[in-house]
Amino acid sequence: MQKIYMGDAGPKVSPAVYGFYRWDQVNDAALVMKRTVQLCLDLGINTFEHGDGYGNYKCEELFGNLLQDGAFKREDVVLFSKCGLRVPHPENPDIRVKHYDTSAAHITKSVETSLKKLRTDYLDIFLLDKLDAISNLEETALTLEKLKDSGKIKSIGVANFSVFQHQLLASYLTKPIVTNHIELNLLSTQALDNGQIDYIKQRYMRPLAYAPLAEGRIATGTDQQAVKVRKALEKLAEKYNADIESLAVAWLVKLGALPLIGTTNEQRIRNAARAFDIELDHQDWYELYNESVENQ
Repeated sequence: MQKIYMGDAGPKVSPAVYGFYRWDQVNDAALVMKRTVQLCLDLGINTFEHGDGYGNYKCEELFGNLLQDGAFKREDVVLFSKCGLRVPHPENPDIRVKHYDTSAAHITKSVETSLKKLRTDYLDIFLLDKLDAISNLEETALTLEKLKDSGKIKSIGVANFSVFQHQLLASYLTKPIVTNHIELNLLSTQALDNGQIDYIKQRYMRPLAYAPLAEGRIATGTDQQAVKVRKALEKLAEKYNADIESLAVAWLVKLGALPLIGTTNEQRIRNAARAFDIELDHQDWYELYNESVENQ
């Protein structure tokens, strides 16, 4: 895959990104990690998104072990990590309720912990996962800028931010936000209506679209929306000689989004990668979109 810029200010990344956000229930995670990362690299996907709690707080360490063992070189991969969401978990017994924390202390600790686990001295992009409603935004922004100035993070991003939250944080920063990690797929198109996509494009960025296959619903969902969209995809599959999942990802690519792949299923990862060989026709894109929104 040819590498592309995330935006005016962002780094070069692979046009598809692999994320570990669905790894809490993965068995034999070390082996699956090695196999999945190697498959991604073979397919030209060299950009990986982590989070401080992904895989029951284990994914970053497992990935770092691969780096230490020489499975790949640090300069050959692009690494994201994020923090903000905090949920009760044995790893953090002091957390009583689900909440968000974007304090200086938590951001700094999260970055330092991620760097240690990933066995690297910098993150290419650090994402804030949602905006803490009672945070001190001056403190949050200053902490992000200090981390960038120190070289520990190269770029700042956000996740699950509304347009107003995105604008609010940006107003406190002197450095650019380079992406917003949002839910976007053929069964979840709200970002096209609520202004998220428009604002991301206005800021000359590419959205990072998680759940590009709607967590398997596009292929196996039994609800009315999933069934109708799947029928439309199956009709077009013959025209493009492609799997319906490849077409679903191609729909996102046509929109300018970076699909964030989260499955451990090898065939689904390959299907997502094949999307970049498809040039979806203008009207075909809208045919799929219309089938989706008419059933929401």
